[in-house]
Amino acid sequence: MHSQNTTTTQITFHYLNGHTESFNLFESIDNTTPQGLQLEVRHLLQRDWWILNLPEQTVMINIANVTKVEVKPTLAQLQGEGIFSDVERVTALNRSR
Repeated sequence: MHSQNTTTTQITFHYLNGHTESFNLFESIDNTTPQGLQLEVRHLLQRDWWILNLPEQTVMINIANVTKVEVKPTLAQLQGEGIFSDVERVTALNRSR
């Protein structure tokens, strides 16, 4: 059981086959400084496999099969090269069949 003071981050994986899968993360990312968060995210994005320990199982995700990763709430502290800030989505991505 997680305390009510725990900040929850939701991460959604969009796979090559069109499926999506979402998880709630109860561990906080080191967001005490923007630099710490940015380093941690960039380090994580370089990994081939992400391992998620759930109460009932461990899930291993091969990032080569993932087209997009969404994180809520936003990681507004991320700044720098390759990061676009102050962005607004105009249309949602539609999949044609």
